[in-house]
Amino acid sequence: MRVLIVDTYYGAFVDAHYAARAGLAARPYSEQMESLVAERFGTADAYSHHLRALGHEAMEVVANVEPLQRAWAHEHRQARVRAGLARLAPARFGGRARRVALRAVLAAQVELYNPDVVYLQDMGYHSTAEVVALKAGGRRLVAGQIASPAPPESHLRAFDLIVTSFPHFATRFARLGIDSEYLPLAYDARLHDVLRGEGIEPGPDGERPYAVSFVGGLNPRVHEAGTALLEQVARETGIDFWGYGADALAPESPIRERYHGEAWGLEMYRVLARSRIVVNRHIDAAEGYANNMRLYEATGSGALLVTDSGRNLGELFEPGREVLAYDGPRDLAAQLTHHLAHDDERRAIAAAGQARTLHAHTYARRIAELSGMLEERLARPRR
Repeated sequence: MRVLIVDTYYGAFVDAHYAARAGLAARPYSEQMESLVAERFGTADAYSHHLRALGHEAMEVVANVEPLQRAWAHEHRQARVRAGLARLAPARFGGRARRVALRAVLAAQVELYNPDVVYLQDMGYHSTAEVVALKAGGRRLVAGQIASPAPPESHLRAFDLIVTSFPHFATRFARLGIDSEYLPLAYDARLHDVLRGEGIEPGPDGERPYAVSFVGGLNPRVHEAGTALLEQVARETGIDFWGYGADALAPESPIRERYHGEAWGLEMYRVLARSRIVVNRHIDAAEGYANNMRLYEATGSGALLVTDSGRNLGELFEPGREVLAYDGPRDLAAQLTHHLAHDDERRAIAAAGQARTLHAHTYARRIAELSGMLEERLARPRR
């Protein structure tokens, strides 16, 4: 099986990455891709790495990183990307033309690699017509992953398979007759070697100078309830904050007092692996289900995870033994205060949570499950 994983990266991460590395945008495609993957943003190369370990052919492309895609187009001068390449000349064309150009480059990558499966990590990046075109008249399976608000039903129906870490989405899509599978998110255990190579011990007994941390979205216009909860708890308990959207916080927000800037990819893992306790909260689209990547990032990094109660949390971790669950800001503040004062309890729960993640919630396990899903669909007749 040959799989092409198509990902997109947050613009703020991409801008910061290239700004910190003068001349990177002019380097060859392979060097830029290696530099991006080394930062471990999102899933990085976890999908292709573990698919190859299973004996498949697989590679990632990051469709919306303009200097990266421009470098690929320069190195692979197929006729279909020449016109698109001109549109990528800086400041010559508007945003729509640049998007068209980036999609032309991606189409050329798909054509050259000729995969059996195109796996779209960002289902909203392509139009419905583009998803249909990727199928190449039924010769190719197109799967999508979603853990965010769902697009219109007409767009969902363009996919041969939708993989989601939202249990309620899998049920909802199945009721619509859309082929869907539930697959939780995961942790990349290779990060332990990376962190230890930097002198950071990701075990619960390692040096952890941050008492309590939160890394994630802080914009109150996007995460209204979650940010309000964090602000209330921050008034009672010291929490160190990293994340994006902080510019939108009110001037008097207590988050600003202990805000340390953005932390993407590997820098985020450094923070988590140096935190005794990590606070988690979910977006509204989770609808009360435990889902997000922070569940696995925090526990995998050896921190004690304190997360909002989710109706399926017990299927992923044992609350009270492997993670802690809170109900509202007062309960959260009380649990933080208690476990900062009782470090043996903190370490014991963190160790159990990390063991659960490294046993049951790694990408090695998830990609093995995904591989079976894809192989099964490839064996079916497709429309």
